[in-house]
Amino acid sequence: MKAIKDFFRQHLARETAAETPEHRLQLTTAALLIEMARADFEFSEDERATITHAVQTTFELSSAETDELVQLAEAQARDATCLHEFTSLINKEYDYPDKLKIMEMLWRVAHTDAVVESHERHLMRKIASLLYISNKDYVATQRRASNNLLA
Repeated sequence: MKAIKDFFRQHLARETAAETPEHRLQLTTAALLIEMARADFEFSEDERATITHAVQTTFELSSAETDELVQLAEAQARDATCLHEFTSLINKEYDYPDKLKIMEMLWRVAHTDAVVESHERHLMRKIASLLYISNKDYVATQRRASNNLLA
């Protein structure tokens, strides 16, 4: 936790407290993306690049901030005992359209290696359920992510 707080103080601190809900959400979102990359038991450099790009563009971070956030997210994902640690914060702080953006980022990570493995599909279903994503939107986010990769 000290490393996380130091990161927020050094790179993401705004006018008030060093660790804001927004920053915790960024870390939580990145950790979920890491979980998706590790779902098929292979965390490739392509998946890391997809996660880095998604985090950097979504949260408008510098390269250094992004690299450090992804490293912290890897540690958080490694230490997590369940997905509820991540999804409960997202449910509390994000609205439904933001959750759909997260689902789409997760699908992009799953599609990075061009094959969505059964472990990845299972994890996507589990996360969608924990985030209260409708089946219609689950399919729509998958389709959008897949179409974006082809574009």
